Amino acid sequence: MRIEYAGLTHKGMKRGHNEDSFLLVPEANLFIVADGMGGHSSGEVASKIAVNEIAEFFRTTERDEEATWPHRMDRSMSYDENRMLMAVRLANSRIFETAAGDAKYKGMGTTVVATSFKNGTAYMGHVGDSRVYRLRDSEMEQITEDHSLLNDYLKANKLSEEEIEAFPHKNVIVRALGMKESVEVDILWEKPQAGDVYVMCSDGLTGMVSDARIKEIVLSNMDDLDAANKQLIDEANAAGGTDNITVVISRLLD
Repeated sequence: MRIEYAGLTHKGMKRGHNEDSFLLVPEANLFIVADGMGGHSSGEVASKIAVNEIAEFFRTTERDEEATWPHRMDRSMSYDENRMLMAVRLANSRIFETAAGDAKYKGMGTTVVATSFKNGTAYMGHVGDSRVYRLRDSEMEQITEDHSLLNDYLKANKLSEEEIEAFPHKNVIVRALGMKESVEVDILWEKPQAGDVYVMCSDGLTGMVSDARIKEIVLSNMDDLDAANKQLIDEANAAGGTDNITVVISRLLD
């Protein structure tokens, strides 16, 4: 399948700088979003390390399948699942090492979500609360599961919409790159269909714009992904823009 893609980021209305990063790697059909955290500029450093390390690992293994990997393969997974897993683990190691080697980066980290299309399959690697949605036949589904305190609480307790809205620790994530020497990575895969649209985003979008509205905006801009990204970011900013906002959309065509 041919892939159309577009990405856009904005610092939002309340933040002085942008700690989100994204990268489009068309030669590997790879798309990455990271949402950094940490004092001063360290969140931006962490997110940039994440997207660049994942991209470089994919580029290296695209050229040479015999290239040295940073960790042993998980024999229960396919080559391409392992490739995504290794790329994200490598990014975690680089962030952790950078933070350990320089006091100004102490405590920095980042979420990450990456999607690679290979041999008729979509492979996703995910840590944190940045998300992947898939639109198919005008229906949208969240593919990733947030690694957040709120989501952990939702799995253990039934909450009303009002209780979710009032939850005091919505932005607390329970898993991120760079926090520890090793990290648990969710690896997902599915068989996409022609016409499927994948929306990857930081929580600066989902915290401001409802899933229903995200779907509506993307569906109304299927022939102009740049316009879809701009409208999504504009709506997040109009709703308050309390965080950095990043969106990457990929559309699969015959």
